[in-house]
Amino acid sequence: MVEKKAAAARTPAKTPSTAKKATQAPSTGKQQRSIVGFFSRAAPPGSSPGPRRPLSTLTASSTKQDAAPQCLKQPTTGTPVPSSDAIEPSSSQENRDTSTVKRRAVDAKASLQSSPSRKVKKVVNYAESSGEDDDELFAALQARKPRHRRSRAAIPDDEEDEDTYEAEAVNEEDENEGLEDFVVSDDSDVPSKSKKRKRPAPKSTTSRKKSSLSPSSGPSRSPPVDNDEIMEDIPTSTSTAQKWKYDPDNIQPSEPVSGVTPPKQKPSGPKPKAKPHTKEPEDRYPWLAKILDGNKKPPGHPDFDPTSIYIPPSAERNFSAFEKQYWDIKKKLWDTVVFFKKGKFYELYENDATIGHQLFDLKLTDRVNMRMVGVPESVLDMWVNQFVAKGYKVARVDQMESALGKEMRERDGKAKKADKIIRRELACILTGGTLVDGGMLQDDMATYCAAIKESVVDDKPAFGIAFVDAATGQFFLSEFEDDVDLTKFETFVAQTSPRELLLEKSRLSTKALRILKNNTGPTTIWNHLKPGIEFWDADLARRELDCSGYFTSQEGQDEVWPRTLTEARDKDLAMSALGGLTQYLRVLKLDQNLLSQGNFEWYNPIHRNGTLILDGQSLINLEVFSNTANGGPEGTLFNLLNRCITPFGKRLFRQWVCHPLCNTQKINERLDAVEMLNADRGILHQFSSQMTKMPDLERLISRIHAGACRPEDFVRVLDGFEQIDYTIGLLDSFGGGNGLVDRLIAAMPNLKEPLGYWETAFDKKKARDEKVLIPQRGIEEDFDKSQDELDRIKQELHELLEKQKTAVKCKTLKFTDVGKEVYQIEAPKAVKVPSSWRQMSATVAVKRYYFRELESLVRDLQEAEETHSQIVKEVASSFFKRFDIDYEIWLRAIRIISQLDCLISLAKSSSSMGMPSCRPVFVDDERTVVEFKELRHPCMTNTVDDFIPNDIKLGGDEAKINLLTGANAAGKSTILRMSCIAVILAQIGCFVPALSATLTPIDRIMSRLGANDNIFAAQSTFFVELSETKKILAEATPRSLVILDELGRGTSSYDGVAVAQAVLHHVASHIGCVGFFATHYHSLAAEFKDHPEVRARRMQIAVEEAERRVTFLYRLEEGVAEGSFGMHCASMCGIPRAVVERAEVAAREWEHTSRLRESLEKARQGCYIPLGVLSDVASLLREGGEGEVGERGMEVLLRAVGAL
Repeated sequence: MVEKKAAAARTPAKTPSTAKKATQAPSTGKQQRSIVGFFSRAAPPGSSPGPRRPLSTLTASSTKQDAAPQCLKQPTTGTPVPSSDAIEPSSSQENRDTSTVKRRAVDAKASLQSSPSRKVKKVVNYAESSGEDDDELFAALQARKPRHRRSRAAIPDDEEDEDTYEAEAVNEEDENEGLEDFVVSDDSDVPSKSKKRKRPAPKSTTSRKKSSLSPSSGPSRSPPVDNDEIMEDIPTSTSTAQKWKYDPDNIQPSEPVSGVTPPKQKPSGPKPKAKPHTKEPEDRYPWLAKILDGNKKPPGHPDFDPTSIYIPPSAERNFSAFEKQYWDIKKKLWDTVVFFKKGKFYELYENDATIGHQLFDLKLTDRVNMRMVGVPESVLDMWVNQFVAKGYKVARVDQMESALGKEMRERDGKAKKADKIIRRELACILTGGTLVDGGMLQDDMATYCAAIKESVVDDKPAFGIAFVDAATGQFFLSEFEDDVDLTKFETFVAQTSPRELLLEKSRLSTKALRILKNNTGPTTIWNHLKPGIEFWDADLARRELDCSGYFTSQEGQDEVWPRTLTEARDKDLAMSALGGLTQYLRVLKLDQNLLSQGNFEWYNPIHRNGTLILDGQSLINLEVFSNTANGGPEGTLFNLLNRCITPFGKRLFRQWVCHPLCNTQKINERLDAVEMLNADRGILHQFSSQMTKMPDLERLISRIHAGACRPEDFVRVLDGFEQIDYTIGLLDSFGGGNGLVDRLIAAMPNLKEPLGYWETAFDKKKARDEKVLIPQRGIEEDFDKSQDELDRIKQELHELLEKQKTAVKCKTLKFTDVGKEVYQIEAPKAVKVPSSWRQMSATVAVKRYYFRELESLVRDLQEAEETHSQIVKEVASSFFKRFDIDYEIWLRAIRIISQLDCLISLAKSSSSMGMPSCRPVFVDDERTVVEFKELRHPCMTNTVDDFIPNDIKLGGDEAKINLLTGANAAGKSTILRMSCIAVILAQIGCFVPALSATLTPIDRIMSRLGANDNIFAAQSTFFVELSETKKILAEATPRSLVILDELGRGTSSYDGVAVAQAVLHHVASHIGCVGFFATHYHSLAAEFKDHPEVRARRMQIAVEEAERRVTFLYRLEEGVAEGSFGMHCASMCGIPRAVVERAEVAAREWEHTSRLRESLEKARQGCYIPLGVLSDVASLLREGGEGEVGERGMEVLLRAVGAL
């Protein structure tokens, strides 16, 4: 019964702007509880309802209720509709008045004052008040009565709350000019702004759900309302309090005294707008429905620019300040996902938000009239990686000031309307090929962005190429003429595997495009740039590089180009490619940071002097970097040899594998170093233990140069160089000789001098723990002054605290921080404080206050901290510039450590080859030789226990070409690959898994392996075979190693035999290279039986005719295979027996090559002259034919005739 009488209708909070409205009845709205109401005193247990009052008394009571706080009044709809709810009065007038007065008093203070950091702060007394407090509050109520209907002054909004992220809250920032478009959720605890605004006309339906209580449900308890939460979404109306009178036995409403029914009002005012995230952007922005680029060209137009979008001026005029700020950036980056910094979050808007929602299920909501998704600042790198991995470009827009900094800027100068929001600027654009932060990169290998310029010089294709590893700032330049098959260009693509391509639009040949498509991955980014505008020509590139200040050490000085760049200045194709790359980096905001490092190198895809040439096809066929099974690194040569410890060592080692040495002296120097390191493993162990946790210094010093290094990373860099200096000191004790390792140790620059400055420059512990660079006293004068100012203000605050302790006679006063409200004075509740103190918050035991003097000091402290934070950034920038002065020293130290790392990797690989393994011996004989005894495949030494070794001998005192025959799957291809891999190993400077190895330096390895077609280029298997063979015939030299596997199988037997026979004759007689020629055309063995440079070898097998089974012995031996045993292999693979038997009959009837072999054997019983010999003789007899045969061909011809 007590509860029944104490119940009141539930009342949503109401904004102060509705203070002028008429009296209102209690509401039956959605339940909302507050702490204030919770602590309101309940009715005494024994209280009972008084006698029923007459109508006049009830009317007076209603009028008194009308004077209650606005948050307790209930708005109704425009048309009064009778309700069936039973409205009961409070059981205690005292209780009702007490809670009312308490809320009014608190609201009075909250509406008049604001805190230093948040201008609109609704203060709530969360504690239960004592009786004395009630008396004071009654006095405050009486003093305020005459003006209780006066509306509060509007208080300016804050820009935004930077510490909280409420996806649904739209009232945090001043950019939210269209607040009337949003509806705050019922259980939102985000305080609304106190800014006064007009309300729409009454509506028939409100944004809140209302529950109707039936008569049978009985009276309901009305929870008190939290006056700290002001609801702005409740429509206003006139009060109907006097229309109803309470009668427990009669709940029908009384009729108005006048008996006149009020006219029915039609709801007016704008309908509530749909939330932006529920509508497509095209519905809100019509110009998105029909997209045009920045030049008003539609998609499909030849000159359509996908990076821009046209926004009509009429639409821009209707933008809010924030929308204008956003679209000014986004309209130039239409194909880029733009992360916009808002407080502690990065947000995506409109179409970008849709992408984030669809790809990663990010929560889609609305803010500032735009659909939006957001991610915390702390995980931005992870999300950028996610978008980049999907092939998107990602832009980052950062805040250039904090909310406090914005206030200070506005106070110091007259800001325009456009400047009334926080300044934001495009920081950078990230793409898969230009990632600069090591945390975003997938591995330690270099990631290249390449610009390619193609032209025609003397009817030959010519290329200019510029590519950069953005993480290290290393640029490579190249210009070369190529052959018809674009061998050098294909080699460049295979060696570098560019992640991003910059191409002149419609200027690259079809053949070059095919090579790029066939040799790049699906995640490669293709950029087609407009010639002359986005892809600069050579003259424009030179002018831009001259006047952009990339290569000036100090402002005002002339440009001094790096030496490599100076040498390339007159190479138009290379300069044009560099121009295209520079312009692209400028768009990405990376040009200044990368180019100013001056780290340029000249690049040759094929080094003709001093290195073993591995063209693109050989790198693929020999599985040097990626296997043919799935394109991964498993089982590859690089994966076998790469045992480097440092990230920069791994990148250099890849270059060593791409370009093995060809100079005997340099090869032996590496082998000496490997032998020394394995003989005395002290250096190896010392280096390995000291370098294990070495950071990627090469990438980090590039970040320092760009001024974008984290403080903790800066400390890691200094620690890394200190570790290098210490390690080199340890290795000095092992030196003293003149070997390669000794020379590298001696060449290490003295790092003690540049490192000495940094020992006392700043507090490294704070940099690691607090992630901020704090200079020692006396290093940075501005920092010292700013720190002194901070200390002064803090001292004044503590002096003020001591003063107040004495004034209020309470020694337990202390400062407390609550969110952004710092330095609140906390006092026990029993302590009497001056009336000028303003309560900010409270608990059951204490209250917290601000007062004018304290607020002033807190504001001074916040502004001083804001200034100090800017000085801290300037200090970090100053430190980075100071460090970058010694860039050349740091880079030289890194290069030396990376070379030592590569040598130690070779030593480790050599010692893990298993037994037997040997140091290869190089001879400079005139006749090329490649000889291995008991050679095993290096990549299988650790995976196959019973690998069968074989002896390999090519050249020297034997024939240069081995004609290899054998059954299907007998191991021919393994022999071919194993021989090439062993040569690469030896010339890199590694031991070989063989009993002995003797060879002359090979200048080029050329291969034609496997059966591949290229249907996208309309090239058949046979076409691809002949294209690769043509390269061999054109490029091979007497020092080359050539492997040809099953040439001619892509066509008919007669044609295939003819091509294979002609090619084998040319390779053996005219080129004079060493190598293998594997084939199933056994007639070739009879044809070249007496050729002096061709030796027949076969793979040993054991055949069981009855069961049609073949046992593969994998031994290489002299002789010609009896056949290919295709039917046996078919039977072993499970082909039905009937099919195999029928195939055998057909083979005996139609095997042309077998008949050809038989006819050759019969012909040899007489006097048979091979066709190749006849061809050479015919050339010699023809007038002017001597040049076709050549001196070497003549020598081989004479030896062949002698053999006959």
